[in-house]
Amino acid sequence: MEQYLRVGVISNTHGIRGEVKIYPTTDDIRRFKKLKQCVIDMGREKIPVEVEGCKFFKQTPILKFKSIDQLNDVERFKGKDLLVHRDHAVKLEKNEFFIVDLIGLRVASDEGMDVGTLTDVLQTGANDVFVVETADGDEILIPYIEQCVPEIRPETGKVTVHLLPGLMDLNRK
Repeated sequence: MEQYLRVGVISNTHGIRGEVKIYPTTDDIRRFKKLKQCVIDMGREKIPVEVEGCKFFKQTPILKFKSIDQLNDVERFKGKDLLVHRDHAVKLEKNEFFIVDLIGLRVASDEGMDVGTLTDVLQTGANDVFVVETADGDEILIPYIEQCVPEIRPETGKVTVHLLPGLMDLNRK
């Protein structure tokens, strides 16, 4: 299980006082208002930073880190992931999961058929869609709705799906 979760990408600098614009990769951008500690992923090293303040400009979060007060100090962070430790992540409701915890789970039908491995989650707006890779390399798209996905158990590494009639044929190449 990943210890760090990406909440955004530092897209650019803002002003001359060391602020950065964030491209959010989280569902709720208001979470940045409560963000106190985070980590900048520089590739080989992770730099812990404390958030001094947050403001928004046209739905874009702008963060100010403590002890970083110059434009030159934040230039090197452009394009880097902004992470939070799992302990500081937003609390999930019942039947909510972090996508990173779903990738790699085995998918089986409620009739016992091995469907494949969950490789991606597409966020369509209406509902999420699970991308499942079968043993023969095909992809099956399964809508993440209660009728099609009755059970998700990351702790056991399994997802149970109900395959609606024609769903497997619809997704075959």
